[in-house]
Amino acid sequence: MPSVLIEVRTSHERDVEIRIINAVHGALREAFRIPENDRNVRLLVHEPHRFACPPDRTRPHLYTHISIDAFSGRSLEAKRALYRSIVQNLEDVGIPRDHVKILLREISRENWGLGGGKPGSEVDLGFTVEV
Repeated sequence: MPSVLIEVRTSHERDVEIRIINAVHGALREAFRIPENDRNVRLLVHEPHRFACPPDRTRPHLYTHISIDAFSGRSLEAKRALYRSIVQNLEDVGIPRDHVKILLREISRENWGLGGGKPGSEVDLGFTVEV
C-alpha cells in the first residue's frame, strides 16, 4: 500500500527508468513484504536547476530523492532492510549509494482513503503491515 515518489535530476532511457521504479518497488516487496501487485510508484524528472542537491556529490545528475508514504507499524529492522535494499538495488542501476536520500513518512491507516472511500483501517489489505 505504500505510495512512492522517486525524484531525479536527469531523464534516463525508458528501460533505465523502469529499472529504477522496479528497484524501489522490489525493495518494498522484500523489506515490507507487500504483494507484487501493490504498486504505486511514480518517477518525476526535474530540470537540474529546479532540484538542488548537496554540492559535494561527485555525480550530481544522479542524485535521487525517494519519498515513501506508508502505513505506520513496520519495525525498525524492516525499515533498515528497506533502506539497504533500495540503495543496493539502485547501485545496480548505476546510482551511487551516497546519491540516494530516502524519506519514509508513516501514516495511520485511518488517514488513507481506500476501497471506494473507506478509511484504510476498515479495508482488508490482504497482507500484514506489522513486519
